[in-house]
Amino acid sequence: MLKGYLRVFSLLLTLGVVFVGGFSLYFSSWLQRPVSDRDIIFVVDKGDSFSAVTSRLVSEGLIHQPFLFKVYGRLTGQDTGLVAGEYSISPGTTVASLVEHLSSGDVIQYSVTLVEGQTLSENLSGWKASRLELVLDSVDDERLKSILQIDALSSEGLFFSDTYFYEAGDTDISILRRAHRRLMNVLQEEWEGRQKGLPYKTPYDALVLASIVERETAVSKERPVIAGVFVRRLQKGMRLQSDPTVIYGMGEDYQGKIRRRDLNARTPYNTYRINGLPPTPIASVGREAIRAVLNPAEGSALYFVARGDGSHKFSNSLAEHNRAVRKYQLNRRENYRSTPVAAQSPETN
Repeated sequence: MLKGYLRVFSLLLTLGVVFVGGFSLYFSSWLQRPVSDRDIIFVVDKGDSFSAVTSRLVSEGLIHQPFLFKVYGRLTGQDTGLVAGEYSISPGTTVASLVEHLSSGDVIQYSVTLVEGQTLSENLSGWKASRLELVLDSVDDERLKSILQIDALSSEGLFFSDTYFYEAGDTDISILRRAHRRLMNVLQEEWEGRQKGLPYKTPYDALVLASIVERETAVSKERPVIAGVFVRRLQKGMRLQSDPTVIYGMGEDYQGKIRRRDLNARTPYNTYRINGLPPTPIASVGREAIRAVLNPAEGSALYFVARGDGSHKFSNSLAEHNRAVRKYQLNRRENYRSTPVAAQSPETN
């Protein structure tokens, strides 16, 4: 009788070992199976449980053994470590690596750019095709200043020009908040290293001039030179006479040309009519423009004119400047262009 029980026990034990061994091989093989033969974007929403994610993976045809998937998640402890976001699942991704991927936080990154020399409105218009959640339908300046707690006459120019990376679900406000903090930090850093004797009372004054320099040229080496021209004009009590400020003051009335009556119009931004700086920046700026106005190039030039190839001719006297205007402006080359392209403005100063 005892021998009979031992035989049955031995048989059951053997079957158990075979089953466990077979299941282990199957489980290991299953974990290494590719979940897809094409690129797929899979989204883990905030608050999703591992069970809910498993159900969606099944419905999208990525896995076919939900029980085993949950078991593996439990065994590895990754069933409580999912990170919300968009994930790129590429061909060859295995079941095991899928679980690790959804717990890694390695979500898809997108980017938007605040372009140097563009207004806030122009920049936000370029974000409409992004994956950002757009809270601002347009530039509602008072609302924006309230949300970001900006204490200034305008929010124009108070966002640092750079490329910003974000994840799906982020908002335009979150990018602008980061850009504003960055601008304030950079402005303070550069202000502390400024030259002595500059005609600015505050860092904001320097920011206003930096925005004008940004609109006048996109040529990096010219920024300190143009900044030097404007600084000397301010120090001598001369008006800036900058076309981009006129254009900014014209708003939607600007249709590609500045007419004589536009230069004579009395607006807070018409630097042909006002003394000193306009009341606010006129565009977004980067570090180079800020550094240029706080460390302008030495020289004696008081005027500059666009050559038509993207660069400028600098002059020390009005007579010399008038000759340059006749050469470069009155007899324009066929492929004439001024910079930056967005402004199409710096023709004579």
